[in-house]
Order: sequence, then structure tokens, then C-alpha cells
Amino acid sequence: MKILLTGASGYIGGNLLKELKKNHEVIAVSRSTKNKENEANVTWVAADLFAPEDNERVMKDIDLAVYLVHSMQPQAKLTQAKFEDMDALLADNFARAAANNGVKRIVYLSGIVPDDEKLSRHLASRLECEKILGSFGVPVTTLRAGLIVGPKGSSFPILQSLVERLPGLVLPSWAYNRTHPVALRDLIDGLLAVIEREDLGQQSIDIGGPEEMNYRELFEETAEVLGKKLPMVDLPIIPVWLSKAWVALISGKPIEMVGPLLDSLAHDMVITPEHTVEGITNAPTPFKESVRLATENQDSLGYTLPSFSLPLKKDVENPKNDVKSIQRITIPERWSVQHTASYYLQWLSRSSLKIVGTSVNDNHAEIRLPILKDPILTLDYSPERSREDAVTYMISGGRLARVQEGGRARLVFRRVLDESRVIIAIHEYEPALPWFIYTLTQARVHLIVMTVFGYETAALAKFYKLREKLGARKAQGRHVVA
Repeated sequence: MKILLTGASGYIGGNLLKELKKNHEVIAVSRSTKNKENEANVTWVAADLFAPEDNERVMKDIDLAVYLVHSMQPQAKLTQAKFEDMDALLADNFARAAANNGVKRIVYLSGIVPDDEKLSRHLASRLECEKILGSFGVPVTTLRAGLIVGPKGSSFPILQSLVERLPGLVLPSWAYNRTHPVALRDLIDGLLAVIEREDLGQQSIDIGGPEEMNYRELFEETAEVLGKKLPMVDLPIIPVWLSKAWVALISGKPIEMVGPLLDSLAHDMVITPEHTVEGITNAPTPFKESVRLATENQDSLGYTLPSFSLPLKKDVENPKNDVKSIQRITIPERWSVQHTASYYLQWLSRSSLKIVGTSVNDNHAEIRLPILKDPILTLDYSPERSREDAVTYMISGGRLARVQEGGRARLVFRRVLDESRVIIAIHEYEPALPWFIYTLTQARVHLIVMTVFGYETAALAKFYKLREKLGARKAQGRHVVA
């Protein structure tokens, strides 16, 4: 079987790759293939999964695609986006390419989703990605895990660093919510079983170890394995925002990662009967053994507190001065994506009281400032990158853009899941202004513009709905009189 493995250079992907290559041909996808060498059954391919054409390219002749993608870290030198909007775009690109290329099945690693009406942003995003991946007809088998216990990754290293670095713990209320921790090796075995079993098809499967535990118990047993006494005191009034700050500080993890993870701790993330599959769900390794395996060959994190500064954003693999800006807005139900794009270009001029001028002729658009002879941005409509639910303009020039031959800077309008919302995204844009000036001026103005535009389209959506309701009532009244 020919398998596409995304996130192959990551924590989970790297471990899964070691097993998959024993019996399958693997196309291993990473944003960068620097220092990656092909080997027996493994071909490394560089791809930006935000680009639909890259998804189409890597999906050729694939039987099964494994989706291990998450966007809780910056994706460019400057990222202005919510992680859930980035994840929605990535999943939509991936699912569409899989359907176009006849991929038989997608395997997706997600988190255990509780049966709660209001989910945290992180869990809501994971569930939305499941829906998007399955929205083009390719069956999606989702493996949902709670806390993954391994030497790297996100959740367990944060827990371990708190145990090792602190003389004691003050526990907020979320410390008594429950989860099903799973050992890394059991998770990899579960993914392999899901990949090999062709009978699974479209379904979501929970996986967890033999113990259902609360987070206080996780701290206690981790400390016991590490041979450390860890006094604990309950202080349930600690607000979540303060928990995010001190956990990010002590663990040394970016607050962009820590925040969404802690928000999810408001839920019990435990295995449910309706998502149980024999031979996959019930992982055998006890929690203490999982901790021992995760820490036995690991350098100690030490007991010295880190300096009192939050981690900085870094993107060491991306030397370009590029920008990714993604916002999701609500639009009136009657609007198409094409109408939204046209409305936006005209709105720029109207809302700025003609300070910004826009002109659209056929497939070419220009954005101007009256004090400058040349346009600040030029946009060319791309018919090959556009369709009914997506409109793409390539950023082809202008005083504010650094355009290179073969560049893919673009402005994209995209609808996912047939919702009355549209994602507006700028990808691979390189500003002509010096970087420091750009971040203080143009980047901030763009965010303000998009926020105001979103407010207007949402207000229009409400207005049209209200008008339709009033019209329906009047029609009903006339019918009753008649």
C-alpha cells in the first residue's frame, strides 16, 4: 500500500514512519526536506499544505493518507490568524486533493471529544477538522487520544516540567477533571491497526490506557516515578488565564500552545462506549510504565526555574520575510464567495472615504493611495485556482509587495463546510516595506480592516435574516386575512 504521511518529521509522525516503512511505501511530507534522506520505502517530499497545488502534487497515486497536522504554532515569519482557521484551511485543501486523486481513505489523529454542548476552541477545531476531512466523500477513520505520554510533543512534557521544576503545586479546579492517558507506543500501535484495517471506514475511535485518572493523580504518579516529593495544595479559585501564564512560564512552551491545551482541561476527556473498537481502544500500558518509558533515556529537565519571560515565536526553517494572515467572517446566507470577494474590493474604497481607491477591470484589480502614482497592490484573478466555493487573486505587484518570479503570494476567499462564513487569507506575502516598519503599520492596518469588514458583513447577515422574518410574518398575515 502506498501511504502519504503528513507531519512525518514531527513527534508522532517520526515514530509512525519507523513502523510504516517496514511494510509499506511511504511518501513522507514535511514543510522542509533539508537534512532528510530517502531510504528504502521512504520518499521525502517538501510541500506547503496551505497551497492546494502542493496537496494535489503529493497526493498522486496514493492509496491511504495519514493526516497529522495541527497549527498551534506560527506558520510564517508573521502569522496573524487563529489556529482553528488555519486548521480549517489545511483540512479543506487536504480533503479536496484526496477526493480529486481517488484516495481510498484518510486516517486522522485527533483528541477525545467530550459530549459537551460548548467545547473549548482546541477541541471544537479538532472536531471541525474531522467534518471537513470527510466532507468530500473520502472515508475518514479518526483515532482520538487523550494525554499522549512520550518524551516529546506537547501535553506530557508540560506536565513533566511542572513536576520537575517546581517544589510544590497549587492546583486549580481543572486538576480534578479526568482523562485517559495513553503511552506513545500504544498510540503508534493504534494508528498502525487503524491503517491496516480496511473494514473501519468512516468512524471515530477513542484510545486510552487502562486507567481513567484526574490531573492531580497524573502529577502524583509522575512525581513518584521521578523519585520526587511534590506537595500539593488545592486553590480552585485560580482563573484559567493565570494558569496559562504560569504553565507557559515554567514549562518553557509557547503560550500559543499552552493556552488552547489548558482550555481543553475544562472537559473530561475519557473513552466512551460508542467510540470503542476492540483491539484498538483499550491500550495496555499503565500510566506509571508510560512515564518510565518516556523519561528513562531523557536528560533531566532540572529544577532551576527559567527566566521570567514568555517564550518567543520562532520559525527556524523559514528564512523568508513572509506573512500569513487568515480571518473568518460571517456573511449573509444569500452571498456567494464570488460576491464576497467583489464586495470586499469595492468596500475598501467606500469604507476608507476614498483614502484607498480600488479598481477592478475584468480579472485585474488595483489598490491605490491618491498621493502615489503607482498602485500599492495589484491583484490578478486566478481562474485555475478558483472555483464555486473559492476565489483566488495572485498578488502580482504594487509598491507594498515584493514580488519574485514564480512567487505564490495570494489573496484567497474560501468557504468550508457550506457555512455562512468565509475565510479570507493572505499566503506567502512578502512586504516591500522594511520588516520593522511593516509590522507596526501595514500589518496592523490590515488586521483593523479585516475586523471592521467582518463586523459589517455580520451585521448585514443579521439584517437580511430579520428582513426575511418580517417578510414571512407579513405574508402569513395576508394569508390569514384572505
